Amino acid sequence: MTDDLTPAEAYAAARRRAAEEATALHAFRALYDFELDPFQIEACRALETGKGVLVAAPTGSGKTIVGEFAVHLALEQGRKCFYTTPIKALSNQKYTDLVKRYGPGKVGLLTGDNSVNSDAPVVVMTTEVLRNMLYAGSQSLRGLGYVVMDEVHYLSDRFRGAVWEEVIIHLPESVTLVSLSATVSNAEEFGDWLDTVRGDTEVIVSESRPVPLWQHVLAGRRIYDLFEEETDHGGRGVARREVNPDLVRLARMENSRTYNPRDRRRGKMVREADRERERRQRSRIWTPGRPEVIDRLDAEGLLPAITFIFSRAGCEAAVQQCLHAGLRLNDEDARARVREIVEERTASIPTEDLNVLGYYEWLEALERGIAAHHAGMLPTFKEVVEELFVRGLVKAVFATETLALGINMPARSVVLEKLVKWNGEQHADITPGEYTQLTGRAGRRGIDVEGHAVVLWQRGMDPGHLAGLAGTRTYPLRSSFKPSYNMAVNLVDQFGRHRSRELLETSFAQFQADRSVVGISRQVQRNEEGLEGYREGMTCHLGDFEEYARLRRELKDRENELAKQGAAQRRAAAAVSLERLKPGDVIHVPTGKFAGLALVLDPGLPAGRSNGHRGFDHQDGPRPLVLTAERQVKRLASMDFPVPVEPLERMRIPRSFNPRSPQSRRDLASALRTKAGHIAPERHRKQRSAAVDDREIARLRTELRAHPCHGCDEREDHARWAERYHRLQRDTRQLERRIEGRTNTIARTFDRIVALLTELDYLRGDEVTEHGKRLARLYGELDLLASECLREGVWEGLNPAELAACASALVYEARQSDDAVAPKVPTGRSKAALGEMVRIWGRLDALEEDFRVKQAEGVGQREPDLGFAWAAHQWASGKGLDEVLREAEMPAGDFVRWCKQVIDVLGQIAAAAPREDGTVAKSARKAVDGLLRGVVAYSSVG
Repeated sequence: MTDDLTPAEAYAAARRRAAEEATALHAFRALYDFELDPFQIEACRALETGKGVLVAAPTGSGKTIVGEFAVHLALEQGRKCFYTTPIKALSNQKYTDLVKRYGPGKVGLLTGDNSVNSDAPVVVMTTEVLRNMLYAGSQSLRGLGYVVMDEVHYLSDRFRGAVWEEVIIHLPESVTLVSLSATVSNAEEFGDWLDTVRGDTEVIVSESRPVPLWQHVLAGRRIYDLFEEETDHGGRGVARREVNPDLVRLARMENSRTYNPRDRRRGKMVREADRERERRQRSRIWTPGRPEVIDRLDAEGLLPAITFIFSRAGCEAAVQQCLHAGLRLNDEDARARVREIVEERTASIPTEDLNVLGYYEWLEALERGIAAHHAGMLPTFKEVVEELFVRGLVKAVFATETLALGINMPARSVVLEKLVKWNGEQHADITPGEYTQLTGRAGRRGIDVEGHAVVLWQRGMDPGHLAGLAGTRTYPLRSSFKPSYNMAVNLVDQFGRHRSRELLETSFAQFQADRSVVGISRQVQRNEEGLEGYREGMTCHLGDFEEYARLRRELKDRENELAKQGAAQRRAAAAVSLERLKPGDVIHVPTGKFAGLALVLDPGLPAGRSNGHRGFDHQDGPRPLVLTAERQVKRLASMDFPVPVEPLERMRIPRSFNPRSPQSRRDLASALRTKAGHIAPERHRKQRSAAVDDREIARLRTELRAHPCHGCDEREDHARWAERYHRLQRDTRQLERRIEGRTNTIARTFDRIVALLTELDYLRGDEVTEHGKRLARLYGELDLLASECLREGVWEGLNPAELAACASALVYEARQSDDAVAPKVPTGRSKAALGEMVRIWGRLDALEEDFRVKQAEGVGQREPDLGFAWAAHQWASGKGLDEVLREAEMPAGDFVRWCKQVIDVLGQIAAAAPREDGTVAKSARKAVDGLLRGVVAYSSVG
């Protein structure tokens, strides 16, 4: 090829090669035994030129390569790189990967409960750790050149998302930001914001999956393709995909009406032969059991597989079902290797704890190649499952959706049992974004030629709906940023109130709100142009027609107001007349579907009982139950009585009357017609209109007749233009109010928080008081409550276990609220302190209401949850794991996670406690030691 080049072209090519070989990217590419993808090369080149990058790509596409290049650049330039992740497990995983490449001397780890070589040039940390370093002005920030934010789409998380925006906003300008995100539909919008707050940022979006994904439905014994012809492999083509017609027929047949012998509408019984044919067809459609699914996937060569079950108990039950079915996916060599790895990883756990943790049942399942993976498991057990799965020694994992969030556990297949999950409030369909996130695990790069997503057939399934989930890649990034008390004092301390307000207005939340205003602003502009045209149309040569139109509107509004008052008075009078009715009254229903003669069976008063008849529960006044002359028993509404009603006659209702008996209704209706059919209802006389005597209406009519425009020949034409003008002006004002409501929303919330903190003497103008400096060291949902407890000495004199119980109330939140059962709490001083914490929260809650700081908007203090206080107290007191878990009725994984969060908040309390009285700080440190033992202390790192 080079032989065909002219000397000039050959020279230019040689220079390009030399320039390429001189780049850091060239040396970096040599570290990998595979070629980088185009999007990875594009992002790395942008980084090397000094730009920030946002990389949005599907799960498993290798976007972390870009983050690793930032690490490479930092080391080459003699600068630091912080690699942040949303969860500790991801931090541990990335730390291990980087240590393998660069050695333990150059890589550190900082999470809530681990600190390894924190002064290294490359430090992996959770995002919260970096946020805290920024607010504290840590010396570790010196020499920082790059920050990698892995899984940056976490900023949508309503509980923790604000931390990502805080970091992005507050990082020094000299730091280059590398943002790695899942595929989001508004990457360009997010990139525009990064460009605004961080400077030149390149947005690289890759829709292409590295391994093609095939979609299937498993029904009965057969695996159906979801699409008839799949040519759009993971976004590589644009061919139209049609739903498999076999699946559509299956759904139609399965959802067709089943035979019911009592169904007489067809006029004759369905023939036995038809029913037999239907039974044979239906016998091919069922939802296979979990062992059957794994067995089928194994036969098809589709293992290893992750089956997503949206329930921890469901995951554990699935493992037991597979064991009881005798499923074995490992040979003897694999079993021996599994046992060796498991025993090595769990060697530090005492035998008595292993018994409590269900170790031997767990090991038996692992040896067979089967495991569960969910947040209720001990972290060590979860890490072992992840390691064995990656090594191919566990081939079937039953997991909750938390597995989809970043952990590197790709599989050949992903199975979804259902397309509905509990979202904390109700059972809801999973979204296209969630479906993409879950199925993104299918297909291992460099191992599998293709990945497979398998959805189990469920009764009532709509293949079209499933195709919509599989074919839509909508996962918009929505900011969840809200100011907090801790954030407010830290910002004011660093920047003052005015500059802090400006900083908050640069948040992605405000950026999105402002963008949504752009379209409304354009509409306002168009409306104002229209108003100008309408103003010209209503111009009158005799006078000010706008003023004349205002008088006409005031007159109309006043007439409408009086008409409404009259109608309300008539309804009230009608309601009073209905309340006087008694069973046996014969009335004439004036209007409605059941107008005419009727007998009152039950007056239907709003509450209680009336004359032995149960009142009807409603909010619109009396609703009498009546028998009409046409033999119908109906409950009437107030709208059937626009005018008062008076009894025409009285009748006795037989005790034997049964409103459900046609004969009974017929006899009583006949008696009703005989008794009162000849009586003509009294005609309701129309009352004199209040408008006739109203002085305001008289004044407006006089002014209207005296106005110069009243005599204009084109008055009604002008009036039509004036009416259009008025309607458009009203609409425009509504749009302007919407704009006002959306702009400066974050800053207004900040102002309310600052006002509340000023009231409590945490702030004085731009000065942060001693109380405020204490609050600045407390992070979490209940930061202000913790600060107030320290301020009022609520925890003074508590021993370590008692303080651990109180600290648990600041972090714990029950998975499901159970207001009917009061949580068990320790007795003595800790019980009194917990009661005092709830009292202080009540005072803060009332104060937040006064200052319009609303929990519904994501700010403010939730009520402390005492549900973990007993468990934290017992564990910190030295009680055994078996006893604590049994009394807490909590899975080991949850127990460990909450203990670690309590340890974290105790560390903050120790740092923030007043210096003059060191008892609280001392107790907090001892409580940490008491909690950080046994299963809580086990860690895979450090």
